[in-house]
Amino acid sequence: MPLFDYKARGHRGDLIEGSMEAVSSDAVATQLLEGGITPVDISEAKTATSKEIRLAALFAEKVTDTDLIQFSRQMHSLTKAGVPILSALHGLAQSTRNPTLSEALRGVTASLEAGRDLATSLSEHPDIFNLFYVSMVRIGETTGQLEEIFLQLGRYLERDKRTRQQIKSALRYPSFVLIAIVVAIAIINLFVIPTFAGVFAKYDAELPLATQVLMAVSQFTVDHWQQVGIALVVAFFGLRYYLGTEDGRYLWDKKKLRIPIAGDIIYRATLARFARLFAMATRAGVPLITALTVVARALENRYVEERILGMQTGIERGESVTRTAAATGMFDALVMQMMAVGEETGSIDTLLAEVAEFYESEVDNDVDKLSARIEPILTVVIAGIVLVLALGVFLPMWNLAGVAIK
Repeated sequence: MPLFDYKARGHRGDLIEGSMEAVSSDAVATQLLEGGITPVDISEAKTATSKEIRLAALFAEKVTDTDLIQFSRQMHSLTKAGVPILSALHGLAQSTRNPTLSEALRGVTASLEAGRDLATSLSEHPDIFNLFYVSMVRIGETTGQLEEIFLQLGRYLERDKRTRQQIKSALRYPSFVLIAIVVAIAIINLFVIPTFAGVFAKYDAELPLATQVLMAVSQFTVDHWQQVGIALVVAFFGLRYYLGTEDGRYLWDKKKLRIPIAGDIIYRATLARFARLFAMATRAGVPLITALTVVARALENRYVEERILGMQTGIERGESVTRTAAATGMFDALVMQMMAVGEETGSIDTLLAEVAEFYESEVDNDVDKLSARIEPILTVVIAGIVLVLALGVFLPMWNLAGVAIK
């Protein structure tokens, strides 16, 4: 539908300006009058060119986890209060502070008015509402539990956001230290060691092997710093491009589960996320095959996704969830035990929700201790750099006095 800009007067004569999607200007005037507002001027909004649309998309404000959490909780409250979906979305589109989300909600409203269901309308904006979100909304529409689904989505997104923030907070200090180390090494190579090399060149002294290596590396860096810089930039963007490919993403998702210290945390966080999402899906009455597909794609890990999707073949042959899960090699003893008990008792959603809470608690504790576990490693790295510099630079200085006397 076309977009119209309008100017109107409120009850007290105050000027109100805005925009609205409608079939015609008469429809805009009717809607404004129904809201107690007197229209003054209504004109069709200028259509943006393709270039303007691309620029707007490039600089558009991103929809954050906080925006989605707030939207989910507001939808829960509004649907629980009996507000029609169309009215709720129209109100949220007007009140939300994020212009990108506001524009998306206007598109969802227009799609609903065209006769589509809510899940299909949300799926038209995949950058904001991912497959899991859309699937859960579709389940809520089908089962009549839309308000409960929005509540569960809000809680899940809040937990996920909290875990991400904890990990970022724990890695902030080590990242700053690593950046400082790289900058210090660059300064030493480009400026400090060449100065000492000039001092050593005045004396015909035999230099230790460590000093010769440092001076050779420094000389190479000074002579070819442009090529080194270009090579680093090319390597950085080449790595980013490779990780953006299907094979690169799969390899990185597999390797990051085995990173020292952090890999175990990522693995347990992935298990917690799987258990939470699978429990939500099965509790909502999603068929097993569909639940596995939705949950696997929502984990944002191609390696784990492939393993979980592989469970579908076994389930289609009539095997149990526990047996197919064991064949993937992805799940530890606790998850397997809870799955087995849950299948026997018919309460797999409840037991997996407990597993998720246990792992989420463990991940929270490990993330809190992450900085303390990384600090000794950084201390050893810094000590090693200082030792190399002491052996390579300062040790020959101690012998310069003897060389000068000779």
